[in-house]
Amino acid sequence: MALKRVPNLVYSDGKGNIYDVPDIEMAGRTGTDFVRINPEDLIVLPEGSQLFELPGRKPVGFDRKTGEIVTFEEGWAVAAFIAPAHTQLFLSSYKKENKAPILPLFAYTAVGWLNGKFYVPAVRVDPDKRQDCDQFDHNLVIKNVKRKLKQHPQNRLIHHLGENCALRYLCPAARNYFLGRWEAPIPTSPGCNANCIGCISYQPEESGIPSTQNRLTFIPTVEEIVEVAVPHLENAPRAVVSFGQGCEGEPLLVWEIIRDAIKEIRKKTKKGIININTNASKPEAIEELCKAGLNSIRVSMNSVIPEIYNRYYRPNNYTFNDVLESIKTARKFNCWVSINYFVFPGLTDWVEEYQMLRNFIRETNISMIQWRNFNIDPDWYIELIGVDGGAEKLGVKNVMKLLKDEFPHLAYGYFNPPLEVIRKYLLTHPL
Repeated sequence: MALKRVPNLVYSDGKGNIYDVPDIEMAGRTGTDFVRINPEDLIVLPEGSQLFELPGRKPVGFDRKTGEIVTFEEGWAVAAFIAPAHTQLFLSSYKKENKAPILPLFAYTAVGWLNGKFYVPAVRVDPDKRQDCDQFDHNLVIKNVKRKLKQHPQNRLIHHLGENCALRYLCPAARNYFLGRWEAPIPTSPGCNANCIGCISYQPEESGIPSTQNRLTFIPTVEEIVEVAVPHLENAPRAVVSFGQGCEGEPLLVWEIIRDAIKEIRKKTKKGIININTNASKPEAIEELCKAGLNSIRVSMNSVIPEIYNRYYRPNNYTFNDVLESIKTARKFNCWVSINYFVFPGLTDWVEEYQMLRNFIRETNISMIQWRNFNIDPDWYIELIGVDGGAEKLGVKNVMKLLKDEFPHLAYGYFNPPLEVIRKYLLTHPL
């Protein structure tokens, strides 16, 4: 049932307590603009989401009587880090003080309170429950990690996935691997050929923000990879194995290892999907991986405008045209191609970005857009990228609708789909 009233502004008292202000309605933010939120765009805060206090930032909302923008001075702003499978429509609304620290690498969605519940402007973009918090029995994960490490004491990759990813960082993909289901991660590369501003596995000291997880420190052997991938593809329901994870650099830097591993995997099993998450910087490597048996590829991008892409990725020895060529190459081999599109309200929904994305879809014939929330301090990003606050914006939800109307064959989601979903989708959405 749709809300009839916009929820109240919320604030934190700096001591871990959150309060609401009934006289002020919550606001959303798109780029640098504060906007009123349509109640139809709000959902109850999904289970598994987190609430963050934003130090040095005063919450902004709209006075319920006058409709004017007001800054609430008695506490700090609050944002929601919404659970996987959900896409934010508006950023948290606040005014930043001069000495406010840079925020850690999370996504900061607007949040309000009404009738005993928190609400956020968001949509569930993927029905897949693979990372829903109620799907995990952590005691069973711990048990299975211990058992698998005992079975494979020499496999460094399994040790990394168990001790580091599943138990230390609670990575949902790693936990699913140890639960024997769905998508399993296969990190392979300690190095990278981009210097992304918001890299979650490497941040130089001068950035002032921590990495959210440590990067892989070794290159696994073909044998170590096969030992992870083959049993998972053979036995897991809706099985996917994915090279290219948040705990590594760029997997294409070790593409020869990945190619040889794919060949060995496919000698032993034809089941499931072999996927790579990548910056798509090496078209020749993508071709070799497709020839070896790669089934799907997900390409991360903050923007399809080359200048904005370059300001964020700061690529070494590759260009945006290489990315385009890699995607076209993958599609030539009938690979399922997704873009991991970092949603940033105020840039994702620029008219210029939307028009360029339309051209990009036509040129590359991608299969899917994964609408992923952008984990970055909004003001830091705007400052470094140079987002034009005066640019005309369509709204994230409207961009999703317009693209779907024009490209009905284009799949939407949040995760790399398994073979069953891809086959069903291609049957019901022919090109």
